[in-house]
Amino acid sequence: MTNIDAPAGTSVPARAPRPVLVLLIMSVAAGLSVAGNYFAQPLLGLLRSELDMSTTAAGLTVAMAQVGYAVGLGLLVPLGDRYSRRGLAAVLLAGTGLLLGVAGASPGGSVLLMATGLAAVTSVGAQVLVPFAAEISPPDRRARSIGVVMAGVLAGGLIGRAFSGIVAELAGWRAVYWITAALLVGIALVVLSALPEGERDTSDATRPLRLWRSTATLLVELPALRWPIAIAALAMASFTIHLTAISLLLISRPYEWSPAAIGLIGLLGVLGPLCMPLAGRFVDRGHSRAVLLTGLASAAAGWAVMLPAQNGQVFWLVVGVVLINVGQTAMLNASQTTCYELRPEARSRINAVFMTLFFAGGAVGGVLAPIVWVGAHWTGVCLLGVAITGLGLLAAAFTHRRRQEEGDTSR
Repeated sequence: MTNIDAPAGTSVPARAPRPVLVLLIMSVAAGLSVAGNYFAQPLLGLLRSELDMSTTAAGLTVAMAQVGYAVGLGLLVPLGDRYSRRGLAAVLLAGTGLLLGVAGASPGGSVLLMATGLAAVTSVGAQVLVPFAAEISPPDRRARSIGVVMAGVLAGGLIGRAFSGIVAELAGWRAVYWITAALLVGIALVVLSALPEGERDTSDATRPLRLWRSTATLLVELPALRWPIAIAALAMASFTIHLTAISLLLISRPYEWSPAAIGLIGLLGVLGPLCMPLAGRFVDRGHSRAVLLTGLASAAAGWAVMLPAQNGQVFWLVVGVVLINVGQTAMLNASQTTCYELRPEARSRINAVFMTLFFAGGAVGGVLAPIVWVGAHWTGVCLLGVAITGLGLLAAAFTHRRRQEEGDTSR
């Protein structure tokens, strides 16, 4: 294994970059990779007017990004278990940049939809980098390394929306795509030149068809994967509900906030990614279960304290948003690290399964949020959030008890 912290006397390139720099490069690359998937959300009005798109067609740009990302998770991320993750990530980053450049030059809506969907497929380069961080890090720093790169992934989505709106207002919507395209091609070259080579496994067992088949059957082959992924999917459902419900709350009385003001509340979510490396420190010290339970409890508490927000008490809304975002990132770090350790040689495939079901949980939450809002408004949404995170807590407690009874034989 190529280790960014290899001890003296081992074979290391003469100018091996510092571990902190390696992780910073990976984090920035991961954030840039996924940011494009969120550009269209604040640009829908501009796309309709400048490209003469219907409301439905403009809205499809958001949906195409999600569909493309799901396709990339299933088809491209598993390939990291066969090919150099450094090379694969660089190719996907450059490909995403070129496709975003095409999106920025789109003469019409059909080209934009095609380019957006294909860029989303290759944007899973971010999810190639996450298991790469685990591969090149020593065991006692693995969770922290995963946390740093995942912080970039999460921050990319949050900052991407704000970046899109600001740049579009200053220089037009096409500049949003062109600037990001140039940055992605540049970071792809940095990844290729500055990151360690990593491992390759070109045996028959890792041929693409076998990798895809193995990915599809991982939950059967590794029963210990099921509970961490189920817990993460529940947490993501709760997280997505809070994103949707807060927007619905703030456009209603007594708030009636502008989109810009609502966006400022959304930026509080950046606190979550910033706390992820800290959660990784505790996971590295052997406290993954405590981090998982604390994260879930924090999210549940966040929902509870937000109940008074329906009466205009914005302080409790802010406290709740912070607790949910910090809790979400702690849960995610503990769950991912636990899953990666189950079969180190299959980390890319594990990540593909994990992220596919993780975002599926988010999709379920996105469906539930408006339904519950219509029927029970803010109180119902908060109770739903508490219930879902409570289920996650019960699942985590059950998993721990079962492992104790079985002597953790699944691992």
